[in-house]
Amino acid sequence: MRIATWNVNSVKARLPRLLDWIADRQPDVLLMQETKATIDSWPTAALSELGYDSAHHGGGRWNGVAIISRVGLSDVTRDLASQPSFDGVIEPRAIGATCGGVRLWSLYVPNGRSVGHAHFEYKLQFLQALAEQTAAERRALGLDYPYGLLGDFNVAPRDEDVWDITAFDGLTHVTPQERTAVAALGAGGLVDLAPRASADPTDTRPAYTFWEMRMLGFQKGRGMRIDLALVSESLADRTSATWVDRDARRGEGPSDHAPLVVDFD
Repeated sequence: MRIATWNVNSVKARLPRLLDWIADRQPDVLLMQETKATIDSWPTAALSELGYDSAHHGGGRWNGVAIISRVGLSDVTRDLASQPSFDGVIEPRAIGATCGGVRLWSLYVPNGRSVGHAHFEYKLQFLQALAEQTAAERRALGLDYPYGLLGDFNVAPRDEDVWDITAFDGLTHVTPQERTAVAALGAGGLVDLAPRASADPTDTRPAYTFWEMRMLGFQKGRGMRIDLALVSESLADRTSATWVDRDARRGEGPSDHAPLVVDFD
């Protein structure tokens, strides 16, 4: 079984690349973030032609999350039970579904903007709501039930997950508060699957999933590992490979994120 997560940064802008990537890599389940799509603009028919059912949660403009699956798609849940609002709006940042006997969430954690900003507190509140949702669902399903949180967490868990930790002094994504919030999910029994840098098992480059679009960020290696796969031990034990599809970040008009792919036996 192959499960992947990808911040596509606009399905409309990336649709030909997205469909080609799906046809080439053949994920059983793909979780997407920052779709920037509405119900009416979501490409249901194009995905169906490739054999995928889909569930989308978005209102256009920013945000938007989705799950597509060719191994079943049921028990769809939009939003976290205690998800916080920002400026009075519950943003479409979380969608869960059961696919092929695995409970999965596609997540787009708020950026945080800057330390001390209201958006930063919103980010921490979102991660707390995610921890509560995860704990409640896993109690109901049983801790051995295959379970995964995947998506753009906008948090680099370790110093080596950013291209230069000194460049992030005083900035978001690497603060103790954010890292502690993500670590709490691991303390609840989820494993952070550390990927290799590409499909090549001998690739020793840093396994970043995001690179700045400006100033030749990809070419200069100015990257971060902020797209994560946090899975139950029952899934982690069956993982055969976790890797970043760097090739999807190349060429004209890519997303600033590359897909994170997990293969299970």
